[in-house]
Order: sequence, then structure tokens, then C-alpha cells
Amino acid sequence: MDESPMQANPAHAAPMVCTVLPTYNEGDNIEPLIRGVLAHALTPHMVLVVDDDSPDGTWQVVERLMGELNRGGEVRVALLRRRHERGLTSAIQRGIDTAIHTFGAGIVTWMDCDLSMPPASVPDLVRAIVEDGADLVAGSRWVPGGADIAHGLMARSLSWIINRFAMLLLGAQVHDYTSGFISGRAAVFERIRLRGDYGEYCIDLLVRARRAGFAVSEVAYVCVPRTAGDSKTGANLWDYLVKGRKYAATILRLAVQRY
Repeated sequence: MDESPMQANPAHAAPMVCTVLPTYNEGDNIEPLIRGVLAHALTPHMVLVVDDDSPDGTWQVVERLMGELNRGGEVRVALLRRRHERGLTSAIQRGIDTAIHTFGAGIVTWMDCDLSMPPASVPDLVRAIVEDGADLVAGSRWVPGGADIAHGLMARSLSWIINRFAMLLLGAQVHDYTSGFISGRAAVFERIRLRGDYGEYCIDLLVRARRAGFAVSEVAYVCVPRTAGDSKTGANLWDYLVKGRKYAATILRLAVQRY
């Protein structure tokens, strides 16, 4: 569908969870990812794909799955195909707004769409909210039980350094400020909107949510190698350094600004 999501599911007693998947050229990964998220769902759960008009036809795969999985008025998969917008942060924010205001989601989750964040780990993030009372949860590679086996030594080292820098200036309550694997109550996102061009949005969100009084926690997960497609995290050392500068600038800004 083009800029017009389907109508919301009927209300459920348990909180409805919507997993937002921001995609660009993930045609080989999107079907197993959607099926995996739905297969591991703990509560009423749907998937909303926000696709930036992928040339590889990712949105066409999603449309086919909608025809297969949406039955009897139940929306399990929905699509927002953005023809005139681009960017990770704006795609996630668009998905959050649609999940809450169109589909009535009480909990919104999101993740990378390359299968590096296992669908089987989504229930762990949701459980931390439903059972443990957290408001916002980050999947963490840097707490006991977590690991990053997806990236090489350079990428892991830079990530570790950035996160230690963030912990030093912003607080050690969070260990993986650059996670990008998130679950949160709708109330958090009604109050805090995402800011940033790329992964720095996650640092900003976690810090602002904690400062606003929301309960922020982490759940360990293992980041695994993507099975298909090209990584968008960093193509080379220069790409990592450019993104790292944005992360560092965000950390410094938040350390100075207390809001």
C-alpha cells in the first residue's frame, strides 16, 4: 500500500505489540524475518514494514505475505511504502506513529532487518516490559550473555569504545547505547520523538527516556552475521569513522544539555 496502512486490529486484553521493520533492499531477508517475529510472539503481535521504495522489490515480498497472512480481518503484516522519503530514523518514527495511532499498539519494537538481530530475541525485550515493568528496553551486546559475532574486530572495537565513552559521560545504567534493537511502551514514544540521522538516534532516545523518568533496562542478545544482502552499518574504516563522529557529537551534546 502507498502511504495508507490498513485499519487496526480489534482491541485485545493483552498489550498489542507492533514490530516496525525499516527496510531498504532487504528482499532476501524480509520474509524469514517477518515469519520469525510472528512465530515467536508472546502476545498479540503484528509487523509493520516501512520500506523506502526498495529497488529490489522488498515491498513486493511484503505485499505477498500480507495476502497470505492477513486473514479474517486480522492484520498480522502491514506495509508503508515511502516513495518520497528516505532515512533510517524517519522511517522508524513513521512506523512508531502508525503503530500507535493507526493500529493501537501498546508496545512498539524495532530491529535491523538483516537478521543480525534474531527474531527469537524479540520476546525477551517484550517480556522485560510486560513482566518486569520496564518502559524502554534495549537489546544489548555488552552485558553478560550478549555478544557481537556479526562484525569484525575493527567494528566491534569502535562500538565498544563509543559505548564506554557514552557510559562515562551519560551513565553506566546502559551498556549498549548504540543498540538499535528496541522495545518500548507507547507512552514513551508519545512523549519522546526520535532525533538524529542514523544510529545516534538510539543514544539520544535512551538518555532522554531515562532523564524523563522512564524505567530503562537492557536484555542480552547475540548479534549474528547477516545471511544476505549488503551491510549498511559500515562499508569501510572511513564510513565507521564518519558515523562514529556523529555518535561522539551526540554523546557530548547530551552530556552538556540536561534535557
